[in-house]
Amino acid sequence: MNQAQSLYPLIEQALLCPVVDDKLALAERLRRDWRGGLLVREASPAACALPQPGRPLRPELVHPARVPRRSLATRHGHGALLHAIAHIEFNAVNLALDAAWRFRDMPGEFVDDWLTVAAEEAGHFRLLRGRLADLGFAYGDFPAHDGLWTMCRKTDHDAMVRMALVPRVLEARGLDVTPGIQRRLAGIGDHASVAVLDVILRDEVGHVMIGNRWFVRLCRERGLEPQATFRGLLEQHAMQQHPGDYNLSARAEAGFFADELEALARLTESVSDGR
Repeated sequence: MNQAQSLYPLIEQALLCPVVDDKLALAERLRRDWRGGLLVREASPAACALPQPGRPLRPELVHPARVPRRSLATRHGHGALLHAIAHIEFNAVNLALDAAWRFRDMPGEFVDDWLTVAAEEAGHFRLLRGRLADLGFAYGDFPAHDGLWTMCRKTDHDAMVRMALVPRVLEARGLDVTPGIQRRLAGIGDHASVAVLDVILRDEVGHVMIGNRWFVRLCRERGLEPQATFRGLLEQHAMQQHPGDYNLSARAEAGFFADELEALARLTESVSDGR
């Protein structure tokens, strides 16, 4: 009979691990062992600030403006696009692990949700790395930026703020842009990557739904109105919903409020009308 192990040191081990394959395996094992009752939440000190999670020496991290944009008409451009998505998924593993590790006053369902997300993000990264390999590239062959982890640091003081600004903003934006990326990939005949993004989009709807659910729950536990609170956090952190294409059906499935969807629909229409 396996002896139960302490949860938080094992999450920390995965978070700080710099070896990609080891981190992925640790994330997947955490979910499996948690579900199997092999991990216990023992009293432990509060999580510390974490300037960076463990990561490999490559890719080189640069300012977002310095990440080169290449045409999909070239093999390098094709690889650069898939690499950018793979990098997002790798960072998403760390963000999910951090949520489960950091917010220790949250209930066990919160831990279960975010360990599940971490394991699924690990699977997404594996799928995208496989597509990169098919094109003759590896993770680390292109520069990348650190925007996701920057937001992780900005929200490490409050689970409600994390749920608002990471799943409800950054990850939800992934729901919006994925169909357009799929159309571009289909246009060059890369139907294998389109199929990979089908899997990722399906799972990401569930991840955003988890963030939505916990955001609303935390707001209501604190006597706050969720939508007004969300708008206030966007203003506080100088984040805006810009005109563009919004995947309203995916957002509806992920649990956004009807009047939020109506407001986003107006932003979508303003682009279509050229306003």
